[in-house]
Amino acid sequence: MKVLVVGGGGREHALVWKIAQSPRVKKIFCAPGNAGIAQQAACVGIKADDLDGLLAFARAEAVDLTVVGPEAPLAAGIVDAFEAAGLRVFGPRREAARLEASKVFAKELMLRYGIPTARAAVFDSPETAKEYVRRCGGPCVVKADGLAAGKGVVVADSPAEAEAAIAEIMEAKIFGPAGARVLVEERLSGEEASVLALTDGETVLPLLPAQDHKPVFDGDRGPNTGGMGAYAPAPAVTPDLLRQIESEILTRAVRGLKEEGVTYKGVLYAGLMLTGEGPRVLEFNVRFGDPEAQPLLYLLASDLVETMEAVVEERLAGVRLAWHPGAAVCVVLAAAGYPGSCRKGDVISGLEELPPEVTVFHAGTALADGKFVTAGGRVLGVTARGADVRAAIERAYAAVGQISFAGMHYRRDIGQKALKKEVRSQESEGRR
Repeated sequence: MKVLVVGGGGREHALVWKIAQSPRVKKIFCAPGNAGIAQQAACVGIKADDLDGLLAFARAEAVDLTVVGPEAPLAAGIVDAFEAAGLRVFGPRREAARLEASKVFAKELMLRYGIPTARAAVFDSPETAKEYVRRCGGPCVVKADGLAAGKGVVVADSPAEAEAAIAEIMEAKIFGPAGARVLVEERLSGEEASVLALTDGETVLPLLPAQDHKPVFDGDRGPNTGGMGAYAPAPAVTPDLLRQIESEILTRAVRGLKEEGVTYKGVLYAGLMLTGEGPRVLEFNVRFGDPEAQPLLYLLASDLVETMEAVVEERLAGVRLAWHPGAAVCVVLAAAGYPGSCRKGDVISGLEELPPEVTVFHAGTALADGKFVTAGGRVLGVTARGADVRAAIERAYAAVGQISFAGMHYRRDIGQKALKKEVRSQESEGRR
């Protein structure tokens, strides 16, 4: 069969890498792809938001399955367009994709169906939003309502910081129309985790829990990014807690949408804060996370294509996922200036001989004079598997040490929270 992957980042490289392992797949296209993806798929010069161009290409090439990576084409209705043309496509329709495209829509759905989340207020006016944060005082979280490439959230320590965030989002319009409305939420405390699930609109099939690292600097400092690294499984999400998240969050969301006439099919991603009162939803995403997809797909032993077909055909109830033992870690290597304006065109070295159980997924790369060069903010995702989190971390950072490009920066603490939990667990066992 022929498969088309839409997108051109690290997540899409991981999807192409995993899809290529299916014996049923004979040809993979990726639009637009990147220099690393081009080693495994035929890259097509069509942008991810060019729905008409993608549809025409899929028809002309008789593509059997299209897999949509990024959120923007999902929010624009790519699934609706492909289905109307009789083509099979993996991802939620436009109405379901509003779970990510509008934080206000998601918040209102959560409140209607008893999905645990932070208290929030919605504002269309920057003046009233600023007055609200001054009146409330203390820390809070300011969120742009629309899509902002994972960067539209500001965790404010004070009313002054919150006011500055509101001004940037609503007045300076740093995220464009995504900031026409903002949510001001209570600031929850605890540990963050990501739980992704596959669903066909009825059955919800959770993947291994993961943990992303959003801020750009070690110790969760600095501005938010699209993600500086991730690992799975995350020990903070115990089996009992995963079952609670499945029933009280993921299933309620899918069934709530169903009650409102919306069938959700694809990946449902719950970004969570694990508070002392239980898990609370920080956000919903409607696709694989980036970089969570990299360790999750690295650990997945099942045929991804067969599983996606079960989602599309609404027969997920009979599917059981198999996983490789151990853990996987992804460390993102970013370009100079990221998450702000980035330099491009720097030559990347050290990709030729990588150790076993390590794969480098390309995100922002291009080819120039036969060499890989930087072409985006997040450049590479160095992903490794090991017998446990510690082994995976050591393997990933050993590979990072072989790679270099001018201005390269990365976090050096990916997975450390898991190691601390591991130590505490061993100390607890030793006291028994």
